[in-house]
Amino acid sequence: MSEPLNVSRREFLSTTAAAGAGALTGTLAVPRGVQAAAWAGGSDSIRVGIVGCGGRGTGAAVQALRADAATQLVAMGDVFQERVDSSLKAIGDELEDDAARKVQASADRRFVGFDSYKRVIDSEIDVVLLTGYPAFRPAHLRYAVEAKKHVFLEKPVAVDGPGIRSVIESARLAKANNTGCLTGFCWRFAPGMREAFAHIHGGGIGDVVSVHTTYHTGTLTRRPRRPEWSDLEFQFRNWWHFTWLGGDHIVEQAVHSVDRLAWAMNDKVPARVTCLGGRAARSGPEHGDVFDHFAAVYEYDDGRRCFHTCRQIDSCPSDNSDYVYGSRGWTLVNGWGPTYISKDSRGETIWKFTGGQNDAGRMYQNEHDELMASIRAGEPINDTERGAHSTLMAIMARMAAYTGQTVSWEQAMNSTQSLVPEPMTWDTPAPPVEVPVPGRTRFF
Repeated sequence: MSEPLNVSRREFLSTTAAAGAGALTGTLAVPRGVQAAAWAGGSDSIRVGIVGCGGRGTGAAVQALRADAATQLVAMGDVFQERVDSSLKAIGDELEDDAARKVQASADRRFVGFDSYKRVIDSEIDVVLLTGYPAFRPAHLRYAVEAKKHVFLEKPVAVDGPGIRSVIESARLAKANNTGCLTGFCWRFAPGMREAFAHIHGGGIGDVVSVHTTYHTGTLTRRPRRPEWSDLEFQFRNWWHFTWLGGDHIVEQAVHSVDRLAWAMNDKVPARVTCLGGRAARSGPEHGDVFDHFAAVYEYDDGRRCFHTCRQIDSCPSDNSDYVYGSRGWTLVNGWGPTYISKDSRGETIWKFTGGQNDAGRMYQNEHDELMASIRAGEPINDTERGAHSTLMAIMARMAAYTGQTVSWEQAMNSTQSLVPEPMTWDTPAPPVEVPVPGRTRFF
């Protein structure tokens, strides 16, 4: 990994202000010697590779193949053979009659192992979908950007401060290379969600005063230990329950809600965060070392406070809504309904989204449609530095909860704690499993 960036909050504020709420764009960089005019004309194929063939990766591959008439899947990679095989079958089944034309990942372009990402990226591809374990996304992104490939980078983009700094460096390099780098914060591509936030940012409820986002849900799948699994493979098979692999659920899952909090605040970064959290209902080795609830208070340098709460506990009420409070009213944001409505202080409706689109069904496809269209247009999207901001907001809340301390933006950005072992092989010892204790766990 390159030398860490010593990035201050002021530098991030200036970068965010320059980028605004939209995507960063550049001119098309064309791999394989293809002329930009050919892609802009819409005739040449766009060759796609995928790194990480789990459920999200398989879905992303199908969406990428549907995003452009001439996309083809030509390379696949994962640490497990069975995931490559099952993904290939699932993609073919989903595409049905289009599979023979769209899926061209021959046996010699299906790679397995910790270096499979390099072999996919080194194949003759134009776009790579990076959907492997969050712990490895910074390294995968760096390799892809240095190879001048266009990238779809799934969220979260990293699990620790060093990883975030690496992603920011890669995002800036991609911009210099004029290659696309789109981050998988899919709700930013939901039609109704976009209209709701346009209403908020257009002054529909006055000045935004505070925001509360939620992600209250149940426990994710647990896979019991098999005799043939090493300690490391056991952790990989249950990766969302181990902080070093997934970042804990505030980073891996609830980061969507943290990103919407950032969106409501026009992507202004917080000055600091205090976060309560713990482990009240988890037990057993499959639950690893993660917490099951968090409650974060983000403080901004203009005095505003915003709040995020999340939990993964069974048999409790669920909520995945956002509540945005303004000087003249408030807005309920819930993409699963979809329900987007604003009311004044008397409870009277002052705005309501009536489009009726199924945001949850469309947003995943929209992000790939827009990435491929931007490549065709010669103006590839680059929104990854913004995605790194949102991911760091989730990471700093986890840091605050684990340690029991208030953590500033600068502390989180410049943290020296790297959670990811290097180098990584199946002989690498599994990281120790120790549940953090607020007030005793140290901040690095």
